[in-house]
Amino acid sequence: MFGIGGQELLFIFLIVLLIFGGTKIPEIARGLGKGIREFKKAKDGMEEDLEQESKTEKPAGKSDAKTSAAAPGNGTGNSTEKKPLGNKDN
Repeated sequence: MFGIGGQELLFIFLIVLLIFGGTKIPEIARGLGKGIREFKKAKDGMEEDLEQESKTEKPAGKSDAKTSAAAPGNGTGNSTEKKPLGNKDN
């Protein structure tokens, strides 16, 4: 495991025991376990979201005429209307 033998793991565990004490180690392990569980839950949620999104996407060859039409002022940059810069009323 990561090139660390049994003696090295025992030595590391003894140092951790000396630093944190016997009563603090279970609390640290619990917190570490909760953190790992939350990370896995978030990862699984993201994977589910990506799968659902890929299932609901439209095929690239087909486009809806209503959504692809560029109307002036819809945020596509195709608008010919000029607005003065710095004017907060518009």
